[in-house]
Amino acid sequence: MQISARGDYAVRATLSLASAYPSLLSTQTIAAEQDMPRKFLEAVLADLRRAGIVRAQRGAEGGYTLARPPREIAIGAILRAVDGPLAGVRGVRPEETEYLGAAENLPRLWVAVRAAVRQVVDEVTLADLSSGRLPAHVRRLTTRPGAWEPR
Repeated sequence: MQISARGDYAVRATLSLASAYPSLLSTQTIAAEQDMPRKFLEAVLADLRRAGIVRAQRGAEGGYTLARPPREIAIGAILRAVDGPLAGVRGVRPEETEYLGAAENLPRLWVAVRAAVRQVVDEVTLADLSSGRLPAHVRRLTTRPGAWEPR
């Protein structure tokens, strides 16, 4: 799975908002705290607003806040809001793929990959990530041999 810059920025921005929840943060504050370009951040926050993950308040005292408590927002929802479905195969959902011959069982693998990704990103919330208290099955994945090594 490849996490796009949009996805990375969206998760980082919502983590900043989670740490301030329910207070408002300006885009300038988030951009400075997370060392990201403000214009790009504004586009990401617009996607998150349209998805109902953040709320915006206009005015001199305005800014952004999470639309729900951090414990109710899964990382997967944030990633989908800015990048669409979590797993695609040539722009098609895994369950819609179809192959012939030697590759006929490949859709099962693609569906399993998506299920494995969901098992992590849909079960970790902003509150989990902010506190560092990841679910046990996610923590175990980080301790597996080779987990931190590139392949």
